Amino acid sequence: MRFATVPLISCAAVLALGGCGVQSTAFRQPVALPADWKNAAGFPVASASRDLSRWWGRFGDPTLTKIISTALANSPDTATAAARIREARARRTGEAAALFPTLGYSTSANSSRTRRDGIGTDTGTSYSAGLNASWEVDLFGKNRNAVQAASAQVGASEENFHSVQASLASEIAIAYTNLRVGQARLDVLYDTIRSREETEELARWRTQSGEADALESSQATTSLEQARAAIPALQQSNAQASNFLALLAGKRPGDLDGLLNSRRKSIPDPPARLAIGIPADALRQRPDVRLAGYQLLAAAANTRVAEARRYPSLNLSGSLGTNTLNAGKLLNPETVTAGIVAGLAGPIFDAGRIEAEIDAQDAAQQQAYQTYRSTILTALYEVENALIACRRTAERLETLERATASAQQAADLAQQQYQAGITDILTVLDSQRSLLGLQDNLYGVRADRTTAYIQLYKALGGGWS
Repeated sequence: MRFATVPLISCAAVLALGGCGVQSTAFRQPVALPADWKNAAGFPVASASRDLSRWWGRFGDPTLTKIISTALANSPDTATAAARIREARARRTGEAAALFPTLGYSTSANSSRTRRDGIGTDTGTSYSAGLNASWEVDLFGKNRNAVQAASAQVGASEENFHSVQASLASEIAIAYTNLRVGQARLDVLYDTIRSREETEELARWRTQSGEADALESSQATTSLEQARAAIPALQQSNAQASNFLALLAGKRPGDLDGLLNSRRKSIPDPPARLAIGIPADALRQRPDVRLAGYQLLAAAANTRVAEARRYPSLNLSGSLGTNTLNAGKLLNPETVTAGIVAGLAGPIFDAGRIEAEIDAQDAAQQQAYQTYRSTILTALYEVENALIACRRTAERLETLERATASAQQAADLAQQQYQAGITDILTVLDSQRSLLGLQDNLYGVRADRTTAYIQLYKALGGGWS
């Protein structure tokens, strides 16, 4: 396999904050990314953006598409993630406000009374009004870096929203597949029960006519009741799967029953072709990778904020006011006074508080870097595993389809021979059990294959580029 060495942070830095001026050495540490996928045989290596966009529609199941659309609009998880975006944007606005001056006003009226011994009192009232302004000059970039950190958190919250959507869509698709598989297994069980009822009835007739003993009839009845006993468990599983889908979609239990029962109940079939792109495409497309990148950018900016606190700050303040004994003269230019003050303040001794904060922020940045690196490796791992699963489940499915077809022929032949009195009932029951087991495995592998493709779509980015 060919490898390409690229800067690890480049994928995130290009996203939105490439001009933020990050200088940390962590951003320049390289990582070897494979130039292509190890298990990509059979998948076209082309741009995956078209195939990933709303990927669930490519399964050709309108019910699945409807449920996912409903969930994206109504799920509490997506609503919570959207609220986090609004919170992050509001906090960024608050941080940006520190770059501008603040302006305030004040007014007052003071009344006083002075007593004269033996004569009386004098009463006087004074009026004042003023404007006050202050501004911290961002000499060493403390406030600007705080805004950059807040902007990175906005990006992280947006990617968290996309990550929640991607996870929700894939979780619904898998739950929906499991429900359809459970329904298919229940239909197969009903067919098996009908076949065993015929066998049990034939065995009873043979016993009554003296062609067979009571053991044969008892064996047929036992096999029939064993099949019937499996029905409640499948019905329970399917009902719970339906309720789980309703939960994921932000609905009450039972709200989706009409939709689930009104359409076809086939297992979603994955598309014949899927363009997977190259590893660098997956890193650019995955919301969790971009989320980790934004968090690293935010950590680096917070480190620079802590470093800027070692340097002095320049504060400018000014006032414009008036003070008079006559309310009518508040706007008289002759009563106006003005002043401006510039102050320079900086730390001399703080017992190591600032240095400790810098060390803490630097450690937080290193943690964010390792999280980002872990996310990259996890992305590569998940795609490769999904590709392996897609290939191997297809191979298993092909083999099981042939075995099931052969078992069906054997069961039909055994039934015919038993009716003709050529073979005994044990041969019939064994062939029926073998057929039911293979059919159950067949649906399980179909579910595994569909799930493998769902996980591959999610691993490649989940539909949000």
